[in-house]
This record gives sequence, C-alpha cells and structure tokens, in this order.
Amino acid sequence: MVTHSKFDSVMSSSPFDSTMRLPHRYKTFSSKVQYQLVVTTLHKLQESGFYWGSINGKEANAMLAAESVGTFLIRDSSDNRHFFTLSVKTASGTKNLRIQCDSGSFLLQTDPKSMQAVPRFDCVLKLVHHYMPPTKGASLVEKNTRGGNASYYIYSGGEKIPLELLKPFSSTMSSLQHLCRKTVNGHLDISSKRDQLPHPLKEFLQEYDAPI
Repeated sequence: MVTHSKFDSVMSSSPFDSTMRLPHRYKTFSSKVQYQLVVTTLHKLQESGFYWGSINGKEANAMLAAESVGTFLIRDSSDNRHFFTLSVKTASGTKNLRIQCDSGSFLLQTDPKSMQAVPRFDCVLKLVHHYMPPTKGASLVEKNTRGGNASYYIYSGGEKIPLELLKPFSSTMSSLQHLCRKTVNGHLDISSKRDQLPHPLKEFLQEYDAPI
C-alpha cells in the first residue's frame, strides 16, 4: 500500500496530476526526491509502449512464452519492496528481475555476489537502454557510455544466464511523432544540438529522452 500524503502538494502541482495514478501495490516512498523520481519515470514508461502496468509474474511468463530470446517488458513489481520489474525471455525461460530504487536512482543487481559497482540511472528507460547491445554503426562514445562490449549475466537457481535485452514487447501502438522522437534520441550528434531547436520541439524531446 502506498502512502504519499506528504507528497500531495507535489502531485497537485505536477504536470502529470490529471493522468497519473500510482498502482496500489507500490511501496511507501522514502523521500520526496524518490517520489518525484518514480512519478517522472512512470510517465515515461507509459509513453514507452512496453510498460504493462500491474500484470504479475505468471502473466508476464505466459505473454513472453512464445517470443524470441531477448524480448522484454517492464511491469509493476509484485513485491512491495520494489517499484518495477524487468521480465525478459531467456534461453532458460522468462526471468523476472526486480529493479531496485534508492533515494535518487534505479539499478539492476543481476549478480548479488559481485563486488563491482552497479550502474545507476535516473530513469528505468535509461537503465534498460544501457543493457541493450549498441546499434550497428554506433559511435565509440555511445559504446563506452553503454558498457562497451561488456557481458551481463543473470544468476538464478544456480544458473548463469546471459542477460540479453533485444526487443521490447509492445503493449500499445506508438504514434509517428513518438517514433521520430525515439530516432532523434538515438543519435548523439543530433541530441547535442538540441539547444538550437525551437522551444516546443525541445520540450517534446525532453519529455521522453530515451531512444527505446
């Protein structure tokens, strides 16, 4: 059960207040900063086309059963200690990875025994994009930003399974404008020139700043 009464003033002044409804299974927020982080991320997830809301793990498994390895979706976590879950089809079936959230970032801890620092992001979409392979023709800067040729694994039930995020499993049809926005976001050379764009277009790109 979510308790966010102390954030009501934030919600009422938010541009999302008329459409945003946080699922009742969400855990209690630890701070106002975390609340804002989740609300902003939820808005972007709803725009993404592969956010499936409150479906549970069993439903996610059934939906991904016939899909190819690497197909994934984002859903609300059934565990009230977490906000979101990444469900991905692997060679060993569908795996459900809880996306952890601290006071100011999201992270994916695939190996609990690892001593290496886990990458952190201010949005779930940026987290997902980091673990996806670079596109063909990607610049060296983009490859380094997204972990280069690093391999990631899921440790589940004694298995070491490659983490492959190749294709989002769509829940809605994206508009042409949104598809164009994702294309622009995927080009770093274009993104670096956003300040030269007309203000309405710049705002439109900032509302959804991920290429997926």
